[in-house]
Amino acid sequence: MGFSRILIFILAILGTPLFVVISALALLSFHGIDIDLSVVIIEMSRLSNTPLLISLPLFIFAGTLLAESGTPQRLLRLSQVLLGWMPGGLAVVSLMVCAVFTAFTGASGVTIFAIGGLLYPALIQDNYSERFSLGLITSSGSLGLLFPPSLPLILYGVISETRVDQLFLAGILPGILMLILLVAYSMIKGPDRRLAKSEKPTYKDMLSGLQEAAWELPLPIIVLGGIYGGIFVAGEAAAVTALYVLVVEVLIYRDISITRLPAIMVRSMVLFGGILVVLAASMATTNYLVDQQVPMRLFELIRDYISSKYTFLLLLNIFLLIVGSMLDIFSALVLVVPIIIPIAEAYGVDLIHLGIIFLTNLQIGYCTPPVGLNLFLASYRFDKSVLTLYRATLPFLALLMMTLIIITYFPIISLALVNLWG
Repeated sequence: MGFSRILIFILAILGTPLFVVISALALLSFHGIDIDLSVVIIEMSRLSNTPLLISLPLFIFAGTLLAESGTPQRLLRLSQVLLGWMPGGLAVVSLMVCAVFTAFTGASGVTIFAIGGLLYPALIQDNYSERFSLGLITSSGSLGLLFPPSLPLILYGVISETRVDQLFLAGILPGILMLILLVAYSMIKGPDRRLAKSEKPTYKDMLSGLQEAAWELPLPIIVLGGIYGGIFVAGEAAAVTALYVLVVEVLIYRDISITRLPAIMVRSMVLFGGILVVLAASMATTNYLVDQQVPMRLFELIRDYISSKYTFLLLLNIFLLIVGSMLDIFSALVLVVPIIIPIAEAYGVDLIHLGIIFLTNLQIGYCTPPVGLNLFLASYRFDKSVLTLYRATLPFLALLMMTLIIITYFPIISLALVNLWG
């Protein structure tokens, strides 16, 4: 048994896919206490019958289509026309576009590669410093994970068995707060230049930009309006979104040919398949941990030293920042959420609020040294050293940390819209 665990650990270090490592640990754990190994397959079957789970592959497919199409360019051009006149206008545009794009794709790497390559030279050309531009794009790569229809929000809802529509509502105000702080900083740090009259966008330019992106602008309205208008549930919203994006990108804009569709479908479903296997193995492992009373023992251990809910939240934030800097957000959610939930509930933390704390931490963890994923993706994309990106992201990290503290200790920000409309 000990040798098997060491072997699994070595495989993990060598880069074995996460779903293989987690599945092996789950099977090994159950074998060690003489429980039938079919429990993992049963857990996978139970998950596949969860109505909410159908929204994940559909939103993943829609996000992949958007990433492969001309949507990033159209959103960027429209935002520049509408917001480019502001102080720090292009930086504000970058934040808005990254937030919207990440909300639909759910993957910061996609945002950095799809939009960062367009934004970075534009920022440099617009007289922004290299350090500011790199820091903005790197930290904005995961911006938007709190906005619906964020895939991590849906995944947290599946794992914690909380309502996804309430999670969608809960993420809006914290996400806006984060954007406001970053926008204010960008406006202060933006180059001081006055647009000549000939450079200012005309109403004709604005109308042209709106017409160009006219088919993509209704997407948030379709998702949010449909769910909160009572027209359809999250799974149906995902189906409508996937169909709408498919029609728009393939038949109307024709950015994606029909011959490319099978490859895009395969790529998006491979991603979903990996998430499903990891989720099933993780849930099975969680059942094992619950049977062995691991969460209760952890709670008793923590309670011996920590009596305050607020101290617990502080330590939770530190722990999640470390986790977020080492694991991708999907893996971190399925590994950590099931263990933390019973402990957090014992301290009286609302599960909806906990979800926003989780995602805010993991979002920040993407660009937290020493191993934040965004740092290495941006380093590869822009051919800059990771140390350069460390320095560039520090001011943005400070603002994101400030937002995290406010979100953590003022739960009303997460729960206000839920209490009003949830």
